Amino acid sequence: MIRRAYGSGDPVTLVVPGLGATAGEARIPASGLPGTRIVLTLPGHADAPDPRADYWTYPTLAKAIGQTEAPQAVGVSLGAAALAALVSTEPDRFDRLVLMFPAALSRPRTNAHLVEAMAAAVDAGDRAGLRDLLGVLPGAGSYLEDRADALMRLGPALHAVATQVPVPDPAALRNVRAEVLIIAAEDDPLHPLEVAHEAAEAFPNSRLEVLPSAYPLVTHRKELRALLTGFLGDQHQ
Repeated sequence: MIRRAYGSGDPVTLVVPGLGATAGEARIPASGLPGTRIVLTLPGHADAPDPRADYWTYPTLAKAIGQTEAPQAVGVSLGAAALAALVSTEPDRFDRLVLMFPAALSRPRTNAHLVEAMAAAVDAGDRAGLRDLLGVLPGAGSYLEDRADALMRLGPALHAVATQVPVPDPAALRNVRAEVLIIAAEDDPLHPLEVAHEAAEAFPNSRLEVLPSAYPLVTHRKELRALLTGFLGDQHQ
């Protein structure tokens, strides 16, 4: 796992990207935030070396993420699940926490069949089939093509996350005192809205925002930036 710091001073915000995030996509949540942003590059992504095949478990990810000290954090998809796993055992770890597009919390993914199909395409070297599974997004440029390229390195990770449970006992999240912002997407086949609602109910100090798009990182960047800077930045200005 590679850590890259942008900016300087306080506050320090940890950014944990999702599975298959490109280098540019990983930095999107950090855009506009004050202070220091530490953006992680997960193993098997961009210039980070591939991990061992059994690396992809939520306890392993949570332990690796926990090596970086920061009072606030943003996690996207897999990153959101890993942060939830971390605070389930370290409830006082953060002051503020943003979970963007969580895909699973206390149960396996409801769309495990789709993730397994993606993993099978990677195993078969079928990039075209993998690209088809990612859907259609008019006007997105190379976004989905870049994601397909990134995911072609991540077959073991796809197999692992398809059925794993990030937080087996969601009652543990009742001890988290951080303010938590949960951002969800409508009609996103990989990140069901019901998981975001479950997370909002699990954390005692939470707020849920739903964006009207299946791909907000492409279509609603301005709105995402406003939500993130308002939640993580305004109190420090």
